[in-house]
Amino acid sequence: MKRILAGCPAFFLIAALAASPLTASELAASGLAAQDKQALALAPVYSDHMVLQRGHAIPVRGTASPSAHISVELEGYQPVSVTAGASGAWEAVLPAMGAATGLALKVTAGAETIRLEDIAVGDVFLCSGQSNMEFPLRLATDADNAIAASNRSELRLLHVPRQSGAAAQSTFASATAWRVSAPDSTREFSAACYFMGVELQRRRQVPIGLIAASWGGSFIEAWLGADTLLADGQFSDGLGLLAQWQADPVAAERKWLERTQAFLADNLSSDRPLVDADPTLIWEQWGNGPGDSGLADFDGFGTYTTTVTLSASQAMAGQRIMLGPIDDIDQTVVNGQPIGMTTGWDIQRNYALPQGLLRQGVNLIEVRVLDTGGGGGLYGTAPRAIILRDGASVELGEAWQFRPGRSLAQAGAAPQKPWMPISGLGTLANGMIAPLGRVPLAGIAWYQGESNASDPSAYARLLPLLMAEWRERFDTRRFAIVQLANFGALNGAPGESRWAQLRDAQRRIAASDRDAGLAIAIDVGDPYDIHPANKRSIGVRLASAMNGAGHAQLPVVVTAGDHARLSFAHDLVLVGGASPVGFELCNQNKCRFVESQIIDARTVSLHLEASDDHVRYLWSDSPVTNLYDRAGVPVTPFQIALPNQR
Repeated sequence: MKRILAGCPAFFLIAALAASPLTASELAASGLAAQDKQALALAPVYSDHMVLQRGHAIPVRGTASPSAHISVELEGYQPVSVTAGASGAWEAVLPAMGAATGLALKVTAGAETIRLEDIAVGDVFLCSGQSNMEFPLRLATDADNAIAASNRSELRLLHVPRQSGAAAQSTFASATAWRVSAPDSTREFSAACYFMGVELQRRRQVPIGLIAASWGGSFIEAWLGADTLLADGQFSDGLGLLAQWQADPVAAERKWLERTQAFLADNLSSDRPLVDADPTLIWEQWGNGPGDSGLADFDGFGTYTTTVTLSASQAMAGQRIMLGPIDDIDQTVVNGQPIGMTTGWDIQRNYALPQGLLRQGVNLIEVRVLDTGGGGGLYGTAPRAIILRDGASVELGEAWQFRPGRSLAQAGAAPQKPWMPISGLGTLANGMIAPLGRVPLAGIAWYQGESNASDPSAYARLLPLLMAEWRERFDTRRFAIVQLANFGALNGAPGESRWAQLRDAQRRIAASDRDAGLAIAIDVGDPYDIHPANKRSIGVRLASAMNGAGHAQLPVVVTAGDHARLSFAHDLVLVGGASPVGFELCNQNKCRFVESQIIDARTVSLHLEASDDHVRYLWSDSPVTNLYDRAGVPVTPFQIALPNQR
């Protein structure tokens, strides 16, 4: 950004004040209030190389001295004049334009001028979500070639730094600016967003601006504004606790601890059998043998127990207990007394031991755990031990046992600290979305849901709220949703899957909204890695969804006798094998895999039993698919009721 300062006698006093700060008494004597001395500045989203949205009135905002007269001029167009308000804030609105490049934007307030160079007008997109949207280009499949080919003068990138806030922020966490696409600017940029932008620029042949604002592990609640959360009606207690935290953090922490302890106590009780546990592995990895009680895909509550035998001197000298990381929330109890509680799957647990708590002989250690999704429980090879006053340690026994409690599906949503960056209420809307202001966009790409997979029904309610809020803020309609990729256990039998439920919620939302699109990712994931590297396919499918491609619609189902026919809106392509895989027929008691047959270019036939009442497709965490359309996009996972016409 180029800044030009010029002086003239008419502005002598202002120039002198800017150059030489005055004392409070001198400032008062000058007749100017303290807030009057404010340099001309643009909001942080404006910089050299920016892309402005074509076809929309163009807002330009910033700050200056109160009541200052501001002139804003985009090269080749008439300037627009406004007056700064009492706080110094101002906004000028330029007329809508068609696509253009190489423009200059000049903002003047008296003797001050800000000039931005290489401004383009085209289509601007916001890319947001959690780690799969944040995933950088340098880690993507074929990254070296993609980065080397990223010199694209009409593709511009703005990376929003991570920042959370209990209240709306007006600036970014650190300096950032628009950059032209090139190897040095694309390496750390969102891979999915970049590939989407490349494809959109190829198809639309106008300058493309990409704004990347994501944070790994984030919940959708963190991206929703406080007004939206309050209107939803489910977050009034959390928002009240957030307000209390701003005024009295200690009291708020105490109240949250009380709520979480009560939630744990309500859901840990169980008559399920004890099983032997391996504290070095999340329970999904060891919980797949005889008597595992379904731990291979268990999200919920459980209690680990072990013992440690101490001498009298060791018991007196015990200072701390170390347990390594625990996924996600733990309350640790020693000899019946709670000693610590922590939220965070990657945080080492290291708790102080009150004097006199340990005793000579056998000491009982209980670790009460809540897993909110994905892996759960103790894991890793960090030492688990009692640390003594002299630095020596007594390792905890290797014989750990585990008793499962309620599942998340039974317990409902767990309490979250509403001020936490990625799982709080409105924290990322305040920190990363608010500083963007209300710049118009051509569309929004959203890749998030893994963190909310434990409660698909709530997600189905919250995603439309986010879409409505951001559409209003950014004056846009197009919203492209990346459906969750395949990840997790490969199952040989039908079963329940919250990931499948969330995918279907994403599909239903996109199908019911004429301005939304679905980017299907069910074939590009990795059962063992929640971060698939094939972001090129995701980006290309996002571009198609942004351009209105329809991949979210259900087939039309017709039943006759002992067969159901599913008619799709597009031609089908079978990849390998003699028939499509992944279809299930279900009744009230169970689901079963069924053989399917392609009858014609758009129709699949399934053999029915009399009790069947609905059909599911690709209904697991990590299904295998071989049914595509002619564009190479797989048929979306779905479930649908069978019609009552047999």
